[in-house]
Amino acid sequence: MKLSIDLKVATKPGWIKAVLADFDAFLMDHADCERKASSSAMSFIAKYPNRTEMIPELIETAVEELEHFQEVYKLMEQRGVQLAHKMPEDPYIKQLMKNMKSNVEERFLDRLLIASVVETRGAERFKIVAEHMENLELQKFYKMLWISEAKHGHIFVKMALNYFPEEEVYERLHWWMDKEGEIVDNLPFRSALH
Repeated sequence: MKLSIDLKVATKPGWIKAVLADFDAFLMDHADCERKASSSAMSFIAKYPNRTEMIPELIETAVEELEHFQEVYKLMEQRGVQLAHKMPEDPYIKQLMKNMKSNVEERFLDRLLIASVVETRGAERFKIVAEHMENLELQKFYKMLWISEAKHGHIFVKMALNYFPEEEVYERLHWWMDKEGEIVDNLPFRSALH
């Protein structure tokens, strides 16, 4: 059952050109994104331990994202690419977070929906990377990631539906998809996932 909604704005071709022009930089950013995604899933558990319905899936998601990090790191090692000493700020995530509501319950909903939006965008972009890879191993890897990220997009909406009325969840998710489209449209292309 599809729980997330489609992106309102497709990634423009200039993005994949930037990625292919410096694929090692993309791998570094991708590794950072996987670490952050695993950490984010665990932070939901730390912040909302009373929301027991979502904890098993959050643990599973955190482990899966950490496994993705491990796989990206293996690719980096093969190419002689090191992790950065400091993870640079992600302008895409920063702009999304600026739009979160401050009320405790509304912020909880926004955090879940932002996670869904980010995973949905990640799935779209991993699909684009897979389609542009000549290396069959990389093609297969990014296809696997695209499928996994799409699943994660659904998981966070399902979690939101445990705690909020369906109408409220989808109304806010549509709002987030519109906002995310504006953000993506206005960000410069760089060799990074976002």
